[in-house]
Amino acid sequence: MGALALTIAATPAAAQMTPKASAASQREIGTLRAEIESLRARLDAQDAAQRETRAQAEAAAQQAQAAQAQVQQIPDQVQTAMARAPKDKPKWFDDTSISGRMYFNVSSVKREVNGQETEHDGGFLIKRFYLGVDHKFNDVFSGNITTDIDSVVGTNGSTIGKGLYVKKAYLQAKLDKALVIRLGAADLPWIPYAEGLYGYRHIENTLADRTKFGTSADWGVHVMGEFADGLVSYQVSAIDGAGYRDPKFTKTIDLEGRISVAYKGFNVGVGGYTGKLGKDQQDAITHHRANRLNALIAYKTKLFTVGGEYFSAKNWTQVTSVVEDKAEGYSVFGSVSPLPKWSIFGRYDWVKPRKDTVSDFKDHYYNVGIQYSPAKIVDLALVYKRDKADNGILSTSNGNIGGSIDGTYSEFGLFGQFRF
Repeated sequence: MGALALTIAATPAAAQMTPKASAASQREIGTLRAEIESLRARLDAQDAAQRETRAQAEAAAQQAQAAQAQVQQIPDQVQTAMARAPKDKPKWFDDTSISGRMYFNVSSVKREVNGQETEHDGGFLIKRFYLGVDHKFNDVFSGNITTDIDSVVGTNGSTIGKGLYVKKAYLQAKLDKALVIRLGAADLPWIPYAEGLYGYRHIENTLADRTKFGTSADWGVHVMGEFADGLVSYQVSAIDGAGYRDPKFTKTIDLEGRISVAYKGFNVGVGGYTGKLGKDQQDAITHHRANRLNALIAYKTKLFTVGGEYFSAKNWTQVTSVVEDKAEGYSVFGSVSPLPKWSIFGRYDWVKPRKDTVSDFKDHYYNVGIQYSPAKIVDLALVYKRDKADNGILSTSNGNIGGSIDGTYSEFGLFGQFRF
């Protein structure tokens, strides 16, 4: 462009050239001017094209921003539409669950009294079957009904049939983790707690339950809760005292309580009971209150469990008797899981049912076994257990054991549980 401008500026000088040279210069100047005009036209066209491209880009960006704004409004529009849409009423079964648990065994049983064999038989037996229904009314209130099918034992200690009982039937108000209230028949503070740490309830009842120095549920008011993310838990129950199978109106209220601590596998609990065990009825004469002290310590991990339980009772069997009496006992238990789904376990109980009135009356119980759990809902165990009572007859979860001299109960077989 600069060169062309200089050429044009030199035109006056070209006027001094010869006519022939002047004509040639004029033609060159014309050609250069044409080229300049063509170049200028192309530059103007490129500039116009760039302006149009920029305008299109700006329009596209504005359209993208508008589309993005519309997309951002979609969740609000959907939420508004869902809020305006008619809602189906929740069905009662949406907040209702059904659960079950069965204890069973295929085994051989042998009993002896004063050295004489009184029973030697066996077969298949469903010892317990629980069927429960839980319903949640809202975040505070819920309810539970659990039935219990169990053997009915006659006065001689033998099984005479099966009975259907209501083990739990309560209304619950969960006001806070630290304050839960249940009205009705519900788990008591001690025995369910001990069962949870022992872990082999389908093999045998825990110490106090096996020897009839306690029961697992009763009718009344139950208050429980936990603090510090489950580090400390407690329960207090004001109950009738006769157990869930025999609800009664009584003149006094029995009390059972527990406080426990759980920290990194270590578990420590203490509990107690005081009352007249449902015997303080109209026209009945009672002389004593039954009292019981419980303690338990255990260490529980996925690999193994080891623990011990102790109880001391006063006048537990003497509420209506003038004579006072005491009892005490302890249990040690342990299990180890050397392989996934497999465990080896054992337990030993020692009890003095009548320390004051029959001081040489003692009970020795133990069990050993190996268990396979093919699924979370099934446990199968090969078990041997033996119970021996000296100088008396003890009522246990396996019937009456003992005699004037001694008596034994032994059982071997396959024990298990199924739950859902």
